[in-house]
Formats: sequence, structure tokens, C-alpha cells
Amino acid sequence: MSFSRNRIITIANQKGGVGKTTTAINLATALAAIGENVLIVDLDPQGNASTGLGVNRRDRTMSTYDLLTRNASVSDTVMETAVPHLSIIPSTMDLLGVEMEIAGTRDRVFRLKKALQAEDAQAYTYVLIDCPPSLNLLTMNAMAAAHSILVPLQCEFFALEGLSQLLDTVEQVRDSLNPDLDIQGIVLTMFDARNNLAQQVVADVRAHLGEKVYRTLIPRNVRVSEAPSYGKPAILYDLKCAGSQAYLQLASEVIQRERSRKAA
Repeated sequence: MSFSRNRIITIANQKGGVGKTTTAINLATALAAIGENVLIVDLDPQGNASTGLGVNRRDRTMSTYDLLTRNASVSDTVMETAVPHLSIIPSTMDLLGVEMEIAGTRDRVFRLKKALQAEDAQAYTYVLIDCPPSLNLLTMNAMAAAHSILVPLQCEFFALEGLSQLLDTVEQVRDSLNPDLDIQGIVLTMFDARNNLAQQVVADVRAHLGEKVYRTLIPRNVRVSEAPSYGKPAILYDLKCAGSQAYLQLASEVIQRERSRKAA
């Protein structure tokens, strides 16, 4: 991989509703709160990460669509958020058509990687890519661009089934597109301690994947669910709620893993 001063983490799971966007927003906010310069790349046509950070749809004059079609650079598309040290490249519904537009090009899988290798992307110490809930060309771009992948996994019955498909895809990407891609970690989301099934899922995932699973469990939390409707990360909306505290702990774990990786 070409020299890069930033650390690019793709947040992906082909299943919807597992907490990808919530994790992207709150992990980014927690990293920014400790002084890291963070960029979120919203690669989901629904644009929930952009909305959840208070970016009005009318203000999204440039987006990840323009980045992937090479009509604009990172510095052209980036927008500041209300969170100090946290910026975002927003998404628009135009992204729905981007696969058709670039499908015939030889570098279609590497469009995002090339954009994030440019000098204007190096100002950010962390780049978090929020993926759509599918293993399509957008997600392939995200995996080809990333140093590592973070997988939110809902504590539910079919969790491991979906995870195995995603891990197979990561292996294929590593073999064919990005040999440096590794699994940053798997974060268990929407955990309800009162639910025996949730406890069993946690035990099963830890048994299968061991150290790859973060210690932090993200609980089901009303305040976390409410926050996006106010255009705020949960950490700004209610710092003291259980969900916000969990995301702060997760950020600490991510940083510890990054330090261990650098020291290795």
C-alpha cells in the first residue's frame, strides 16, 4: 500500500440495522474528543451518518458521489461538523447511480483509495468509512481503501451466519485487492443483559473469534437511538448515558489496538 499518514478504518456489515452508522458517528466523536483529527466518509446512499451529524441535505452540494466519479477531491467535498476536530464527506442519493457510472472503468474498485491517498486527506489521523448494508461496489471501494475493518455485530440469533459471509469477503479482498487489510475488531451492539439469547451470542462470538472481539459491549439504549433525530452524536446528546459511555470505552480499545499494532 502507498505511504499514508492517516489510519483508514472501514465500518462494514452487509446486514442492515446492526449499528454501523451509530458506531461510525460515536467512535469518530470519541476520537475527536481526545484531539484526533477525524474524517467520516459517508458511503451509504441513505446518508444517515451525514444526517446524524447535523448536515442538512440542502447543504450537501458536493458528496462522496463526486469523489468517486472524480469530479471533486477530498478538500472539495469535506464539510465541518458541530464536533471540533470531526469532519465529514457527506452522502447523497446520487450514490445509488455511481456503480453504473464507474462499472466499466478499470480502476472502479480503487476510486476511494486513490482519493484518500491524496495529500489533502493526510490532515486526518483517522478516516472512518461508513458503508451501505450490502457487499456492493461501494463496500468493495471501502475495503480496498482501508487499513482495517471494524465490524458491528448485533447480538441476535443469525449474527454469526452473516459474519462468516463478511469474513469470507474480507479474505477475498485481501487476496485480490488489498493484502494489507486486517480486522481491527468486532464490536457487539444492541446488547441486552436481560436477554439470555444475547448472552449466548456474546459467548459464541467470543469462542469463535477470541481476541478479535472488543471487550466493550454496546448496550441497547434509548438515548443513543434518539440522538440522530437531533443531528447529534449520542456522546454530545447525553454523555452520561450507558451507550455514550460504551462508545468512549470502545474508542479507548481502538486506540490501544492501534498502539499495539504500531509497536509490533
